[in-house]
Amino acid sequence: MKAELAKDFIYTALENAGEVLLSYFGNVKNIQVKGNNSSIVTEADLAAEKAIFEVLARVPEPCNIISEESGFTGNDSEYTWVIDPLDGTSNFAAGLPWFGIMLVLFHEREPIQAGMYLPLEKQMYYAEKGKGARKNEVPIRTSDARQLKDVLISYSFDFSEIPGRTRTEMQVIEKLASRVRNIRSTNSLLDFCFTSEGRLGASVNQTTKIWDIAAPWLVIREAGGSVADIEGKDITFDVNADAIYHNYTIAASASRIHEQLVSILTSLPG
Repeated sequence: MKAELAKDFIYTALENAGEVLLSYFGNVKNIQVKGNNSSIVTEADLAAEKAIFEVLARVPEPCNIISEESGFTGNDSEYTWVIDPLDGTSNFAAGLPWFGIMLVLFHEREPIQAGMYLPLEKQMYYAEKGKGARKNEVPIRTSDARQLKDVLISYSFDFSEIPGRTRTEMQVIEKLASRVRNIRSTNSLLDFCFTSEGRLGASVNQTTKIWDIAAPWLVIREAGGSVADIEGKDITFDVNADAIYHNYTIAASASRIHEQLVSILTSLPG
């Protein structure tokens, strides 16, 4: 697939879905719990997903699709679209302005083009492999900070039913808080957007799916940052039917402070 054509589809799909979300924002009536109380879906998620599907249906080369709400659709292609039609659903349902949409094109198992869109602000974060990252077509870079103490970071958190997991994450947050300027979190793509343009020094999340982090993985790397799991290892994505079940951890940051960040994360009990 030609890169410029894919970019056009990414922009159109994200902007169309953004208009759909804005039509629901502040007027969400149907909220359903998925799996646990921290994960919900609304009619807006489904409507935004439908808007994206309508755009992708016009792609000349049918690709596989992985979407948060509809799961995996195989089309025997070496290309896969990964969709998060509403990232930050809990924020959206509460009327908080911390939400957006993400769309990524994979070639085999690697993200090659990605968009993260904030519809309220009409801000488009876009990256293409090897071509850098942009916000509304203006190049962006991660922070040039050399020390964790000089940056704000984001740590997104959800309760875990795994015994001891929540307590361990509290220890992580405690240790990080003693080493950074302070900790913030919207628990949405905003944290990754802010990291990609240097407003935050890093973003950490131990409970994510492919649609949560594939776009940030590419955008932050193309903005000059480093992205790994919380053990400092490369993230390898699954893009098959089992992808929807795979949990990922992510530590994304400015490159100069990445080693310091991972050192803290790996110094705590697992």
